[in-house]
Amino acid sequence: MAAAAAALLLLTAVPGQAAGQPVDLVSPGDPYAACNIAADGDGVNYPSAEGEPYVSANPRDPRNVVGIYQQDRWSNGGARGLSASYSRDGKHFTQIPLPFTHCAPGGLAYQRASDGWVSFGPDGTAYSSGLVFDATTPRNGVAASTSYDGGRTWRNTTELIKDTDAAFVDDKNSVTADPRHPGTAYQVWDRIQQVTSGPGALYDGPAYLSVTRDGGRTWSQARPFVDTSVVANSQTIGNVIVADPRTGTLYDFFEWQTYSDVTATTPTDLHFAMVRSDDQARTWSKPETVAVDTAVPEVDPNAPGDTGKALRAGSGLPSAAVDPGTGELYVAYEGSEFTGGKYDAIQLVHSMDGGHTWSGPTRVNQAPGAPAFTPSIAVDARGTVALTYYDLRYLPSGDTTTLPTAAWLVTFPRGGEEYPSERRISRVFDWLQAPYAGWGHFLGDYEGLTTDGGSVRPILVETNDNRPLDSTDVFSGLFAPGAAATARVPAAVPHPVAPGHGAARPTKR
Repeated sequence: MAAAAAALLLLTAVPGQAAGQPVDLVSPGDPYAACNIAADGDGVNYPSAEGEPYVSANPRDPRNVVGIYQQDRWSNGGARGLSASYSRDGKHFTQIPLPFTHCAPGGLAYQRASDGWVSFGPDGTAYSSGLVFDATTPRNGVAASTSYDGGRTWRNTTELIKDTDAAFVDDKNSVTADPRHPGTAYQVWDRIQQVTSGPGALYDGPAYLSVTRDGGRTWSQARPFVDTSVVANSQTIGNVIVADPRTGTLYDFFEWQTYSDVTATTPTDLHFAMVRSDDQARTWSKPETVAVDTAVPEVDPNAPGDTGKALRAGSGLPSAAVDPGTGELYVAYEGSEFTGGKYDAIQLVHSMDGGHTWSGPTRVNQAPGAPAFTPSIAVDARGTVALTYYDLRYLPSGDTTTLPTAAWLVTFPRGGEEYPSERRISRVFDWLQAPYAGWGHFLGDYEGLTTDGGSVRPILVETNDNRPLDSTDVFSGLFAPGAAATARVPAAVPHPVAPGHGAARPTKR
């Protein structure tokens, strides 16, 4: 009883909370509220629950911003559709449906969508990506749609791949516009093939690619570009391309997962890796290891054995960025090396030689004893590095009824190799109010972060207290770089990498 009272006090009277909400609501409504989902499969649907946002700012006008996120999350995979919120002044946002499911006007004839992503090209064209699938049939794939007016309307909606065999599952897509070549963008994802019995039993999950070179009007035939068949029972996940605007080099980052057999239940190797292309995605290098994945299960630390209080966050998914002035590469991820394997912290590695060698990890979040989740990273034109994440520093000991959570931002300057003090960029909210989706309470497998003029712009999810018909919302805002330092980044040197043996990660729909 005392613990619950203490938690309530924290949620309403955290130091600094009286200053008001640091970010602004960008998902005020529900464009799918009237959609008939009676034929869209079983599971619990959470109306007006938004999650898993991503964001991009127009390089021609940084006030023009588009955020994309799941709309009306299901308990057993995906959402009714994807929504977008766009702004022309960087402050006021308009929420619209995206044409990826039958719930959207003119949308594709799929029941559900997930994994929304967005990226602006140098000419102001915005490219979006969505995972599309049915809950009542094996149909699934990846789709693209393009905006030529800053996110107000979306056209040329295209199915990049369409699988109808239950043995094939597409997952964790993203899109990246080429910063040097207007009209060019790259969509990447993993495509898992699983046959669990018989003479053709196998498990394989190569990375797939589709490219547009005409501003999203057409896309190339999807093809594999990271071959996982070289190691039995392996897959990629979390593929995302970052592009060096100085040289045009593309880097695709992902997690490589290897399992003991075709059931994919016991991992034997989990590590982050990358491949590069110097010819606009026509050819790619062999994978090179970035870091070991030492993440442990994401749980309420006060109720670790209660599956109803499990969390779903960014474990196993790398967030990557490139310094546009120097080409230095950064990768942030969840790991437990600084906690003795007890819980996850936010870890960062970097490379100064195009990804051939990487620093050892450094810990980004500084609150002692507080698990941290779902890092996002971005680097602006001046080399300022920004990271965001959630942590549980406000959780009182013994409280098993609420999970006070907050989002944080750190920045540091190019060459300074130092982190400034963390700043809180959200309310303190109860994570356990979020939809229970897949295998935990769901804010998103990722959140977004971009640069916006002289500032950085995060997009993130918060829960709403005791509002089951509107349990989560998406927020965004602008923040200038910080100051005082509290930690240092290690120099980038070659280091041995041992296989990671963390918890199994099912498909993250």
